[in-house]
Amino acid sequence: MSDEEKVLLDFLKVNSAYEAKVIPGTGTFTFLSKLTGIPQVWKLDSNGEPVQFIETHDRVLSVYHSPTGDRTVVGIDSKGNEKQQLYIVGPTGKDPEVLVESKDHFHYVGGWSKDGRYLSYSSNRRHPGQFDVFIIDVETREVEQVFTHDANCTPLGWLDNEFLFVSMMETNIDRIIYLVNTRTKEKVRLGNEDVLARMNSPRVGNDEGYVLTDTNEDTLHLCKFTLDNPGHLEKLLHWEKWDMEEIALSPDGDSLSFTLNEGGITRLGIYYPKTQTYELIDSLPDGVIGSMSWLANDSFLFTMKTPTNPGDIWKYTVSTKKVERQTFIGQSETVGDYWREPELYSYKSFDGLEVPYFFYNQDGDQSKPAVIYVHGGPEAQSRAEYNPVLQYLVYKGFAVAVPNIRGSNGYGRTFLKLDDADKRLDAVADLASLAGALVDAHQVVPDKIGIMGRSYGGFMVLSALTQYPDLWAAGVDIVGMSNLKTFLTNTGVWRRYLREYEYGTLTEHSDFFEETAPINLTHKITAPLLVFHGRNDSRVPVSEAEQIVADLKKLDREVEMVIFEDEGHQTEKIENHITMHTKTVEFFERYLYAGLKV
Repeated sequence: MSDEEKVLLDFLKVNSAYEAKVIPGTGTFTFLSKLTGIPQVWKLDSNGEPVQFIETHDRVLSVYHSPTGDRTVVGIDSKGNEKQQLYIVGPTGKDPEVLVESKDHFHYVGGWSKDGRYLSYSSNRRHPGQFDVFIIDVETREVEQVFTHDANCTPLGWLDNEFLFVSMMETNIDRIIYLVNTRTKEKVRLGNEDVLARMNSPRVGNDEGYVLTDTNEDTLHLCKFTLDNPGHLEKLLHWEKWDMEEIALSPDGDSLSFTLNEGGITRLGIYYPKTQTYELIDSLPDGVIGSMSWLANDSFLFTMKTPTNPGDIWKYTVSTKKVERQTFIGQSETVGDYWREPELYSYKSFDGLEVPYFFYNQDGDQSKPAVIYVHGGPEAQSRAEYNPVLQYLVYKGFAVAVPNIRGSNGYGRTFLKLDDADKRLDAVADLASLAGALVDAHQVVPDKIGIMGRSYGGFMVLSALTQYPDLWAAGVDIVGMSNLKTFLTNTGVWRRYLREYEYGTLTEHSDFFEETAPINLTHKITAPLLVFHGRNDSRVPVSEAEQIVADLKKLDREVEMVIFEDEGHQTEKIENHITMHTKTVEFFERYLYAGLKV
């Protein structure tokens, strides 16, 4: 192995700690990490070193500790298929036992009842596109169906030992939350039933509830509701420009931690219900914060990721305003010095819309090739967090731009819906405008711009290559769709009806899908293309990759495809990451540096 190959491996093998979960009554916590190659559950020993808490046969997707701290449920899928099966272990984490298993079906966990007797989950056992909510007695293993729904639904957590929050997606972004009585099966809706709204993070303490919603506003904000009148929401805290993203309530209900998304950079704050005041914590680096979990009434844990820290667990103490790092996994002695912070810029798109983007340039030099990275979702957002392949591209001398084109999350409801249905090509035009902005503002080489993306980002890569073929020197499509019509036809039934709110419907927009589908415009693609996909992808069928690669080969175009037989929509195994990112970097070096003086 050459020295450069070793450097690349070091970029890829950097680990992280994330999803901290407090084990009640112990003062300790677990977290997820890929220290063994796939996500597993870890703890810290008495010396602060990570030790594996539970050893499982495949990746862990979720962890739920019982309120008494003596049992833990983990969700595990198989070869990336996202179909969680549930296992239960005791306090030592040894010998997991099957709790809920039906390997052909999905299971989404809603957590434990307050007394630790029941676990809630939803599953599509009745019909592929219809999810119902169940509770299981963890002692007797008796299962009871408590909520029936003819689409997708997920339990979000318990109010007590009887009432359960259940969430249903009304559109691709809008959510209904019900309070469901698990004994009588009666339900009461949270908020105004006449308003479409985003809604998440319901929390209850001291006979009052809290939720994040954009009801009657453009951005997600904090509201209060009472258990006597959950339909009425009282606004408590609101930023007109930015979304609040997550809230967590202290055990005594006197403090509520929250995160605020300021253009892809997270601010951490505390709200005090009794005084209706708040404070923002300014002692943290720019990055992304999530998975908050209260240790006690005065302290909570959270995950912090930055462009130069792949992820670690931190603790904040309210009374002392002190921030302490708990894990030191997201670091590298070999390549850490090469990691770079991006700068945040914006440009005007074809119609004057201001579009933000993160820009990486190691040395500030001009006249270099560039790569544009497009996020998935489509309602996702590029954030200020570590991405190994982007950092390695920067290390290798590329300029890298990471935009949040129209339709991205984090900038309010209006921005989020600017690419819906037949406005899809406006988002593709944002990418074309960015290519021009990179030339004008950063003096990148005009004919040496590559583009890459994952999932919906892969679809945008293919769309950019077909709609603006002269702009791109190379493209990389990772688990992307090549035709929204065939994607909607072949994806899971439970996913289709939600995706149609974003992409348009098969009944109303089939002609538009056919006119704009990259698979029908392959004759326009002139740039070399590299395609990756997982055989077990339950979101974007592998046929989406196979059909466009086959078509391009018929046209004798430069195209290569890699299918991972043991992966799904996400790429988890380290050996597959190594293959994918090695090929990606070599691909861009071959086509973007060709003919340049270096």
